[in-house]
Amino acid sequence: MAWITHRVTNQTPPLSDINLYASHLAFRQCVNALAGDQFDDALHRYGRLMGSEHVQHLATQANRYPPEAVLWDAGGRRVDEVHFHPAWHQLMSLGFSYGLHCSAWSGRPHAHLGRAAHFFLHGQTEAGTLCPITMTSAALPLLRHQPALASFTEKMSQRDYDEHDIAWPDKTAVMVGMGLTEKQGGSDLRGVTTRAYRTDQGVAAMPEGSADSHYLLTGHKWFLSSPTSDAHLVLARHDDVLSCFFVPRFLADGRRNAVRIQRLKDKVGNRSNASAEIEFEDATGMLVGEPGRGIAQLIEMASTTRLDCVLGSAALLRQAVVLAVRHARHRRAFGKPLVSQPLMQPVLADLALESEAATLLALHLAHAFDDETDRAQAWRRILVPAAKFWVCKRAVAAVGECMEVLGGNGYIETGPLARLYREAPVNSIWEGAGNIMCLDVLRAMSREPALTDALFDDLSHGCAGDAVLARQLADLVQLVDLDDGHRAAAARRLSALIVLLAQAVLLRRHAPSTVADAFIATRFAYRPGVLGDVPVGTALPLIDRAWPG
Repeated sequence: MAWITHRVTNQTPPLSDINLYASHLAFRQCVNALAGDQFDDALHRYGRLMGSEHVQHLATQANRYPPEAVLWDAGGRRVDEVHFHPAWHQLMSLGFSYGLHCSAWSGRPHAHLGRAAHFFLHGQTEAGTLCPITMTSAALPLLRHQPALASFTEKMSQRDYDEHDIAWPDKTAVMVGMGLTEKQGGSDLRGVTTRAYRTDQGVAAMPEGSADSHYLLTGHKWFLSSPTSDAHLVLARHDDVLSCFFVPRFLADGRRNAVRIQRLKDKVGNRSNASAEIEFEDATGMLVGEPGRGIAQLIEMASTTRLDCVLGSAALLRQAVVLAVRHARHRRAFGKPLVSQPLMQPVLADLALESEAATLLALHLAHAFDDETDRAQAWRRILVPAAKFWVCKRAVAAVGECMEVLGGNGYIETGPLARLYREAPVNSIWEGAGNIMCLDVLRAMSREPALTDALFDDLSHGCAGDAVLARQLADLVQLVDLDDGHRAAAARRLSALIVLLAQAVLLRRHAPSTVADAFIATRFAYRPGVLGDVPVGTALPLIDRAWPG
């Protein structure tokens, strides 16, 4: 009878071979409301692909076997290579084939929205590969203004991913990373000490037409994500100003540039992606744009990378909620399924609300990049950093709650929830932590009052007829009207309230009244900081909407 001990009962079967797009009702409805059926076929294909058992296995492999730095070859020659598991390259190839790295700038209708929707699907299965994709996408519009880099930027738009670590002129497609952070300062970029020196030495090794902007860089970067990108945009000091430099991994003549990998960072999450500590030893670079505008140029790029942080957190949250609800439907406790337990229902419903609100906001932020109205600019300039603060921070707690739904099964590395949980904090930290985002919200509102007025007009219109939202909007106005010192101290509350009001307005416009009513009832009342306040009577419809299967 020993075989009885090995019978498996009351365990949730693995989640595989699902269509991540077809199974997400709120996501489909929002995309179709904003762009019609323009992306429907492509999203069905990518949703089916990213939800397949094969691609889920690739995600597991890429994170189980993280990249390794190889600094020297057998003969003692410096090589500065990073070796990835083959699964990484296959996942990168999938993202490239659907244009996640370039399609936002194609000029086609709803290009940013379409790219964001595919990015959201990819992030539910594997998030690490999105880092180099994000940076390449953000760098493309900046580098397109550099005539000397025309042949390089043309390869940035190619969809045939090229994993070879060779000189970029010999590749079919290229990637771009960023080098900003130094050990003496993270978000305070004015403390950068890496220096650039004007020189005529080795001009032939750089792209044709770059002779007047040729520099050598010396310094150290504490975090350089995607160190095997074909080039990096590096912030460096010269002539007492900070400028942006294009620093290729290989020079045009095939020689390896003097970008020395010191070590790969041993990160909490984001394991599939390489982040390195590097030194420039007279590395060859090219000035990008006007001298002294380095921080301004990189902040312009940050608006799109921050959007991707919001999308990435919304994607992680969505997948975690699916796993939690699915487990609750299959797992029985105390004589009935977990999903039928009165105390579990409001927890799952609250998680579903958090996920739908994050998804709608992320998609609408992406949609704002396709428009040049004052409203769209206000969403880009004010709501993007606010959402980056709130959604990314909320995702950390919510994914942790999803893990708790699965209990010990959620805490082990053989399932995907542990990876989602480890992945979640990076979006709060990367591209500026929470306080930096909130201060950026205040800065935008102070410097661009016309955009602030446009945002408040939009929120006011959406809050009309709802007494709760009207009161919250009045509270927001009071926070904005505080003197500088008190407003700075209240910046987190102000930013959170902007996001919650925007999410409530979007749910009023796009979701059933039961969803919007539950969100408003729970998000604007006093809450002790835990999920699970949704009344039991309204919980099941919210759970069914999130994951009916």
